[in-house]
Amino acid sequence: MSVKVAAHERELSDADAALAIAPGDVAARLARARALYALGRDTDALQAYLDVLRIDPARTVALTSLATLAIKTGHREAARTALTQAVRVRPDSAEAHANLATLLSDDGDFVAAREHYDEALRLDPHQRDAHRGLAVLLLRLGDDEGARKYADLGLLGRAEEWPYRGTGKPISVLLVLSALGCNAPIEQFLDDRVFSKWTLVPEFFDARAKMPPHDVLFHCVGDADRGASAIDAAEALVAHSTSPLLNPPSRVRQTSRSAVAERLRPVPGVVTPRIAEWSRDALSAPEAPGALAEGGFTWPLLLRSPGFHAGAHFVKVDDPSSLGRAVENLPGTTLLVIQFLDTRGRDGKFRKYRVMMVGGRLYPLHLAVSANWKVHYFSADMADRPEHRAEDEAFLRDMPGVFGLETTQALERVRELLALDYGGIDFTLDAHRRVVVFEANAAMAVVAPGEHERWAYRIAPVRRIHDAVHRMLLTTAGRTGEGVQSNNVMPGPC
Repeated sequence: MSVKVAAHERELSDADAALAIAPGDVAARLARARALYALGRDTDALQAYLDVLRIDPARTVALTSLATLAIKTGHREAARTALTQAVRVRPDSAEAHANLATLLSDDGDFVAAREHYDEALRLDPHQRDAHRGLAVLLLRLGDDEGARKYADLGLLGRAEEWPYRGTGKPISVLLVLSALGCNAPIEQFLDDRVFSKWTLVPEFFDARAKMPPHDVLFHCVGDADRGASAIDAAEALVAHSTSPLLNPPSRVRQTSRSAVAERLRPVPGVVTPRIAEWSRDALSAPEAPGALAEGGFTWPLLLRSPGFHAGAHFVKVDDPSSLGRAVENLPGTTLLVIQFLDTRGRDGKFRKYRVMMVGGRLYPLHLAVSANWKVHYFSADMADRPEHRAEDEAFLRDMPGVFGLETTQALERVRELLALDYGGIDFTLDAHRRVVVFEANAAMAVVAPGEHERWAYRIAPVRRIHDAVHRMLLTTAGRTGEGVQSNNVMPGPC
């Protein structure tokens, strides 16, 4: 046992001894929660902070610490509740306002986020997190000049180091993360008892600043449609690193929806929809239906604002008379026109599979079955349909057996062509069992199964993906022979 671990174990023992005498001792309960967190016992620490709040609901440090743990374990709603309570009980805390604002901004609630950032800076004009958060928020809103001002005040021009809770020599990972939020969700895989983490934001990073020493450089900008400028900035930065690079910007740049469709079209056993970028003005013009027909599109067709996921700003247009209203309701000056492929199975249901690409291998993540053409796992007919879950389970247990050799080989060709170290493929199968690719990029998340026992069959497949990312990082860092073990706990359902 290391000196540091021994010290935290003593702190925990002392807190437990104090609580045996006085169970209502809030200071002892806080000390216990901090010791549990320092020892890497996140689940126990989460419960310990809840125990503090049962006695003292207004204890701000417990609320903010609880929120940090909740975000880390994937419970964002719990984090939002805790931070909202922190602001309610401590309206004079700049830190509480800034923390809540950051969560709101990441969730897309920019108006409320701006209000709390402004209040944080009114209370403390030097509040660094508020400056950093405002820089990110303004960049997302297109105010580059304002974003730069706050970025300078928030010291976003340099890499930031995050706490390491391990006891041995860490594996240092430098993550390149876009301020726009279009990133590969790699942080969920980094156990802070094994990896030390640095982050830098390419949109704001000062090229004159020194990069920190790192074993692995992970380029995390994952959405080529939304993050093109961030990818350009990242490419200039990674050239200055001599460490192994994962997901090079040059590869990620080629994974926009239209680029993927074009690149995969010649691949045997693969089908992709016709995709074209159109300006809002061109689609709003009276001659748009005729121009679309000349471009090879038929009705119905799909319209999508680039850079959004989870079905946001994505609509089906059944006929020319509905085109104008659809365009009017979508954000952005450029829209994607996508050929609608009717991929319903014999039962009339739509299916969407997701496999993850990690370290040169494919890992099945889920199958979603729905009566709706817009299929996502969180909204599909899965929770109440055991036959759909049985189909999902069969896919997860034996993907090659379910698909057959030719379909599996087609997926392998997609993986080889994209050559991403981390990424995902969303697809279905047509009547000829060809792979119909909807999208393939590095921005796809691996969401943990729900806590209900109906999802128990998904635990092992998700764990395999976490382990695969862990192995890839160890291998890339050249640390596989050192016996580094992860005690990482999968984040909870999001």
